[in-house]
Amino acid sequence: MEVQPSPAKVVVIPVKGEIAKPQLYILRRGLKEAIEQKVDTIVLDMETPGGALDVTFEMLKALDKFPGKTVTYIHSEAISAGSLISAGTDEIYFAPDGVIGAAAPVMSGGGEIDETMRAKIVSYLKARVRTISEGKGYRWDVISAMIDADYELKIGDQILKPKGELLSLTAQEAMKAYGTPPQPLLGNGISTSLDHLLDTLHGAGNYSVVKLEVTWSEKVAQYLTALTPLLMAVGMMALFIEFKTPGFGFFGVTGIVLLGTVFFGHYIAGLSGHEPMLFFLLGVVLVGVELLFFQGVFVLAIGGAVLMFVSLVWAMADLWPREPISISGDVLFRPLANVLLGCGLAVLGFTAMLKFLPKGSLWNGLILESAVSGEPEERAVQAHSLIGATGTAVTALFPSGQVEIAGKRHEARLAVGHAVVGTPVVVTGQSEFSLIVEVVS
Repeated sequence: MEVQPSPAKVVVIPVKGEIAKPQLYILRRGLKEAIEQKVDTIVLDMETPGGALDVTFEMLKALDKFPGKTVTYIHSEAISAGSLISAGTDEIYFAPDGVIGAAAPVMSGGGEIDETMRAKIVSYLKARVRTISEGKGYRWDVISAMIDADYELKIGDQILKPKGELLSLTAQEAMKAYGTPPQPLLGNGISTSLDHLLDTLHGAGNYSVVKLEVTWSEKVAQYLTALTPLLMAVGMMALFIEFKTPGFGFFGVTGIVLLGTVFFGHYIAGLSGHEPMLFFLLGVVLVGVELLFFQGVFVLAIGGAVLMFVSLVWAMADLWPREPISISGDVLFRPLANVLLGCGLAVLGFTAMLKFLPKGSLWNGLILESAVSGEPEERAVQAHSLIGATGTAVTALFPSGQVEIAGKRHEARLAVGHAVVGTPVVVTGQSEFSLIVEVVS
């Protein structure tokens, strides 16, 4: 019995409009998911006037990671950066009215680059194109003629582009054959539509296709990733305040939302999956259990803090499926620097809050207004004098919280168990930071 081959898996990724980070994000995320799902073919659905050169290089690096076939389908135009990205794919197909070319570098505002700097950039671009065009016919020569106005494109005795101008090609010109044996100048074919191209590549009805789209989330993610250290700093400050104040409210929600935004932004940017957020939440749970039930043990809190730190670095690292982790600036050092910067900003911010903001209800929770005042030795003596005094829990004790004794609030911790608000307690001892109490039977 003959076994029928399974349908090919195809993912179509849009590269439309100006080349910017949203296009990089959806390409990187789509490629990683395609690798995990063992997709056969990636098709770039291209229609772009060009864009940022640094983003273009990142997109070329991402395309090089994909083990299957990569194809560009040029709808109407692949100009400037679009022609470089097209050159980085295995095959290039055109719509009947498609155009490719004019890839000379210019300033972001469209102005001319200094002649010396232009020469350096053009030389670098041609070297990059050489590496991605090896074994692909005339591709290097053609793209070089699009990059460098001083490059003469000549095949045999025929000059296709003289010096002094940049090359652009229509679909028909790109498909014209030259040389012996004859081969197309640049393209692999002309297709009337994307569906027609997919039928050409895999046969009608012999493939399944997933089409991605750039949405608002990719556009927002470019700003979220740029603000990562600030979002982390404010989020960590909010969670710290929440841990130091009774109940759960505004600061807890704010901290979770801000740190969740960090993970969301880097997931949309194609840098991480869901796993880093799960590890971060596990770290938060461990720290919470330490603070609520096992204060002074430190093992849970340290383990939780390590998980939270590692998960934040993990979320920003550009890791690829089925590839070993390499220690480099992009993979580890840059994310690590972002996390350390966020932690440093959080410490500075909280220090500034304690020093400059006026005391009020918030500070009554953060810095307890104890009846014991004065120098450390004096405070210790006065706290010792409270042993045997009775009071009432004004916050839940799990096992730590606050109690009220003779009209004053004090930090307190139950020796064992927990207590709800309003529970009568008696002071049985003292620690460095709080009173030790027991529930009055």
